[in-house]
Amino acid sequence: MKAVTWQGTHKMSVSTVPDPQIVNPRDAIVKITSTAICGSDLHFYDGRMPGFEKGDIVGHEFMGEIVEVGPSVKNLTPGDRVVVPFPIACGACEPCLRGETAACDNSNPNAYMVEAAYGYSPAALYGYSHLFGGYSGGQAEYARVPFADFGPLKIESGLDDEKVLFLSDILPTGYQAAENCGIEPGDVVAVWGCGPVGQFAIKSAYLLGASQVIAFDDFDYRRELARTFGGALAVDPREVDVVQFLREQTGGRGPDACIDAVGMEAHAMSAMSMLDEVKQAAKVEQDRPHVLREMIQAAGKGATISLAGVYTGFVDAIPFGAAFGKGLTFKMGQTHVHRYLRPLLERIERGDLDPSAIITHRCKLDDAPQAYATFQKHADGCEKVVMTP
Repeated sequence: MKAVTWQGTHKMSVSTVPDPQIVNPRDAIVKITSTAICGSDLHFYDGRMPGFEKGDIVGHEFMGEIVEVGPSVKNLTPGDRVVVPFPIACGACEPCLRGETAACDNSNPNAYMVEAAYGYSPAALYGYSHLFGGYSGGQAEYARVPFADFGPLKIESGLDDEKVLFLSDILPTGYQAAENCGIEPGDVVAVWGCGPVGQFAIKSAYLLGASQVIAFDDFDYRRELARTFGGALAVDPREVDVVQFLREQTGGRGPDACIDAVGMEAHAMSAMSMLDEVKQAAKVEQDRPHVLREMIQAAGKGATISLAGVYTGFVDAIPFGAAFGKGLTFKMGQTHVHRYLRPLLERIERGDLDPSAIITHRCKLDDAPQAYATFQKHADGCEKVVMTP
């Protein structure tokens, strides 16, 4: 079969690889009908994610048709359409039973690698390095899905792939980021980053009762989408003092909640941010926490800081005294996608939101190397790429 493989920094290839096989009674094989490039895929594309080996099959946002199931999979049959959550979860361990499937204890066979850095291993992830299991990803014609009797969501309506594909990751990720804020009616929420996750965080904040969402992004096309799709007040952070602007918009008190939809690769022109670039290049610092610092300074007293953007390691010069003094709450982590699948599918079916509205580029799997480059460079107004095998 054909699959998108990692060959090195800024080097993606469409390769011919062996077809996946059933190796465990709880496995299924999915013939992929739609797959997408995620913003977090750019971390390994840019060479900032360790644990990759040449030839690894990438991609963690995908859906398709069941073509084969293992003998223990009784809830799916060949021909079923399914969306596959990006965290791989067993459904039976303590975190899974609590609904915290992104913290599954059993899915990562390489847990010892991550434990060395994090203390504990989170769930395995599709197509996201050997640190997180070494599982082949979904930017391919077929994929093996472990724990298929628990993970995939069956799509029984006639909704197009593009309406439901993002249930695999970015829609639940944006929703969890907003839900983590504990939004009360009338709250003002600030969102840093108007990429795909930021767009769904904006939309979700309004669905959960926010009175206003103020969003920041460097790119014109992303701010325009935040206005038209999300209804946000979208601002270029290079043209304002972000902290002062938020105080002015909130009567001096600051936002009730702040969402980081940028994460480890934040950009800014401040001296501290430029120092982050140097430290990261020298491998003294792993992540660039400009947005995290700015959120702490901007947030109102008692506010919640919600991190949806990925952080992988150590960060420097965090104003933790300000966070302590304001009594801020921090919530973060990979998304427990499984808990949101059915509730968000119901919202899509009711017409509360149309996730396909953020798609700007569609292409075939063969075009993946160019699509990665276009997405990484923010070229041609690229917000979200969907590929079909």
